[in-house]
Amino acid sequence: MSGDEVSGRGTACARAALAGNPSDGYGGAVLAVTSRALRAEAWAEPAAETHGGVDPPSELVEATVRRFARSFAEDAAGTAVTWRTSVPRGVGLGGSSAIVISALRALCGLHGVRLTAAQLASFALEVETEELGIAAGLQDRVAQAHGGLTFMEFGADCHYEPLPPRLLPPLLIAWRPDAAQESDDVHRSLRERFARGDGRVSRAMNELAELARAARAAVLAGDRDRLADAVDGSFDVRRRVLTLHPRHVEMVERARLLGASGNYTGSGGTIVACCRDERHRDDVSRGLREVGCQTLEVQLEGE
Repeated sequence: MSGDEVSGRGTACARAALAGNPSDGYGGAVLAVTSRALRAEAWAEPAAETHGGVDPPSELVEATVRRFARSFAEDAAGTAVTWRTSVPRGVGLGGSSAIVISALRALCGLHGVRLTAAQLASFALEVETEELGIAAGLQDRVAQAHGGLTFMEFGADCHYEPLPPRLLPPLLIAWRPDAAQESDDVHRSLRERFARGDGRVSRAMNELAELARAARAAVLAGDRDRLADAVDGSFDVRRRVLTLHPRHVEMVERARLLGASGNYTGSGGTIVACCRDERHRDDVSRGLREVGCQTLEVQLEGE
C-alpha cells in the first residue's frame, strides 16, 4: 500500500498479560504489556478510488468497517481495507483484537475520526461482542490501545495507568502452534459459571485482581522477586478454577524448572516467562524449544 495522503494506516501489537488475567471481565485488574515483535497492520483507502472490500477477506475487519460506518461515517461502508498480521491466532496474544484495532486506526486516519485510547478499546470490544457475538473482555483492547506496559482496573474505580516498560525484567513468550485453544471457549465457560454464582470463580477473580495490584507495586518498586510471585500466583489461581491443557501447563512448569516465573498471556495457551537477565532468557528459550515450543523475546513497545 502506498503512502498516499488519502489513505489511513493503523497498527496494533501483540498483548501479553503478566498478572491478574482473566479477572478483567469480572471487575478485576490486570497488568499487561505489548510487544512490537508481533503486530497487525491495516491500510484503508476511500471507496471513490477503489472497488471497496477487505483484502484478504476477514470477518473481523468486515465487522469493523460495518460498525465504523454506522457510528462515524456512512461513506466508510465502501472503504477498501488491506491488512496483514504476524500475531499468531488462537494462542492468547490478542491476535483478533490486534486486527480490529489496526483496522480501526486505519479507518480513523482515513476519515479524520479522533478516538482516545479508552474509546478505541471500547469500540474494538463492541465490534467483537456486539457485531460477532464473541465472548471477550476489555483487557486486550485497552492494552493494545495504550501500547507498552499498562495497569488496568476494571471495577467501580475503572482506570488505566501506563507504566514505564523499562522497569520490567527480560520477558519471553512461548507457544505451541499445534495446541492452540480459542479463548472464546474459555471465557464463555467461565462466565457461565460466574453467572450461576460459582463461589470458586468469584473468589479466584478477586484473588487475581489483588495479584495484578501486587505486580504493579512490584514493578514500581523495582522488586523483581515480588513481581515473579504475582506472575506465578496468577497461573496458580487459573489452574485452580479452570481445566488446563496439559501441554500448556507443561510449558509453565518447564519455565519454572529453568528458574523463570510463568503465566498464561491470555487464554489460548501462550505463556510469558519473566527472566533474571538476558542470558537467563536465552537459557529459558532454549529449554522451551527443546520441548517443541516456539519462543520469542518480548520487544517492549514504548521503549
